[in-house]
Amino acid sequence: MLCRINQGVEIHLKSSDLLSCISARWSPEIGDPTIMGWVTVACYFVAGVVAALVFSRQSGRQRVFWLALAVILFALTINKQLDLQSALTAAGRCMAKLQGWYAERKTFQIKFILWIIGASVGTMIFLTWVMRRDLAQMWLALAGLLFLLTFVAIRAAGFHHFDQFIGYKIGSVRMNWILELGGIAMIAANGLYLLLRKGADHHGADAN
Repeated sequence: MLCRINQGVEIHLKSSDLLSCISARWSPEIGDPTIMGWVTVACYFVAGVVAALVFSRQSGRQRVFWLALAVILFALTINKQLDLQSALTAAGRCMAKLQGWYAERKTFQIKFILWIIGASVGTMIFLTWVMRRDLAQMWLALAGLLFLLTFVAIRAAGFHHFDQFIGYKIGSVRMNWILELGGIAMIAANGLYLLLRKGADHHGADAN
């Protein structure tokens, strides 16, 4: 019993150390208060609304897909300014320091990124097979979703070279904006196409 109590105390202390380390590196505040940060938040929200509208007008597997997509986009809308992936990055770095493998963290980061890429490819193959009958109508949104989730996950890995890459500027435009807004635009464009086509089909039916 004493041994179990001691083990419980030891685990509690380690948890306290981890929480203290994370709180020193991250706190819940506006992650990107710049104009482009709020523009990105607005784009996530608009894309979420578009996905919700498509969901309300679809049926079958497409309806489920667009509902899931709307939920994910609204979650990313909130996450954009809470910057929760930075909390995950801080947690990873703190665990590495507390457990003594911080010097080897790059190896872990590379393995994590390769795992994310592999998981993304596997998810793409799985969803492509599941949605194969409807793929012609939603492939752009599917690609945009996987693009966004991979982008967010790799950012959470805190890999220095990737952070440098997304911070690179082409003129006054950051690569980060191109990648993130590009994925959002793919989803929104696919959703708007379906909404407009649905509206055109509806008007055509009324005319007949």
